[in-house]
Amino acid sequence: MSEKSSSRRRSLLAASAAALGIALLAGQPTPGKAAEDIAIRPFQIHVPDAALIDLRKRIAETRWSDRETVNDQSQGIQLAKLQELVRYWGTSYDWRKAEAKLNALPQFMTNIDGLDIHFIHVRSKHPNALPVIITHGWPGSVIEQLKIAGPLTDPTAHGGRAEDAFDVVIPSLPGYGFSGKPTGTGWDPDHIARAWTELMKRLGYTRYVAQGGDWGTPISSAMARQAAAGLLGIHINLPATVPPEVAVALGGGPTPAGLSEKERTVFDALMKSGKNGNLAYFTMMTARPQTIGYGATDSPAFLAAWILVHPGFAQWTYGADPGKSPTKDDVLDNITLYWLTNTAASSSRLYWENGARGSVIVAAAQKTNEISLPVAITVFPEDVYRPPETWARRAYRNLIYFHEVDKGGHFAAWEQPELFTAEMRAAFRSLR
Repeated sequence: MSEKSSSRRRSLLAASAAALGIALLAGQPTPGKAAEDIAIRPFQIHVPDAALIDLRKRIAETRWSDRETVNDQSQGIQLAKLQELVRYWGTSYDWRKAEAKLNALPQFMTNIDGLDIHFIHVRSKHPNALPVIITHGWPGSVIEQLKIAGPLTDPTAHGGRAEDAFDVVIPSLPGYGFSGKPTGTGWDPDHIARAWTELMKRLGYTRYVAQGGDWGTPISSAMARQAAAGLLGIHINLPATVPPEVAVALGGGPTPAGLSEKERTVFDALMKSGKNGNLAYFTMMTARPQTIGYGATDSPAFLAAWILVHPGFAQWTYGADPGKSPTKDDVLDNITLYWLTNTAASSSRLYWENGARGSVIVAAAQKTNEISLPVAITVFPEDVYRPPETWARRAYRNLIYFHEVDKGGHFAAWEQPELFTAEMRAAFRSLR
């Protein structure tokens, strides 16, 4: 096929997709493309105008439920807060700004195990930069890490030293964002960990580190457990450090004896979290991810409400303070990414894939006793789980760094990019 014919075909596909309100994105798998192709292909985002028009139309036609019968969020996101955010989304929000931010960074696609993997790859100008692969979670995306890419790769411009420099690789999880959607089962944290190892190999890295929070914790931990070739160590927030006897108690067993005051405080918080419904989203996505997808794929308002129900957003003020990160536009960038890529169902299935192993913070689920590589941990005070150091040392036999910081929550890189960057520099300094 000639280049002219290929160009015409792409234009027709884009027009057809636009007519259906579908975002046809550059870099999607080409019909007939060989699964074994290991090429790394440049990628840019170009969402059709029709998809954005369709989004605004659906927002304008939202059929709202009645108001909650309580004065807090115990029944879910409060109607007035959600309405204000969604109306802004449909009238004033500009996706093109987010698209420009993403396209300003080097983005790529590569096919691993038959699935296209999207990733951002920013190389540092400083020699001997330490490569790091950073994994997001749900309901996050690569949007979370945009504010740390610059400080990590160019430390001298952000209060650091040249020897603190990193090469940064930020992939989109399978079924998330611009990565391909698995059409079969098996893309669990262990499989993703192997894919990340292959990705770093393809990029030519023979020594590197890994970082993750939320789903990034079990994936980075799996890389360490598998002793991925070239992996020097990992840094995690939301670490899998719940001891077995505490896990039993969380499942309805007896309260463990001999807990210290700090351990008891963390235990009580975990028990309360399970009783107040904070993990309801986890239960639903683990059991019936497809059901979530139906509602969140058809209604932008439902998608926003579902994402915001995550306890990591408990401290978020819906953009009331425009100087506080994440801003209202930051959060809508992330929600819009889920909408335009139609990934509500495919992203939820990761919970189903991991379902038999339980919560991402239960140590037994992650087999932490099998990890011999160095592990670094940062605890953020507003996260959904704040483990004591005693539990961390029980879980990871080669814990080289443990630090409790004074601010930040579940979306630490998004909320406190400067602090998060400083923690990564400190955590990996001994491994350079």
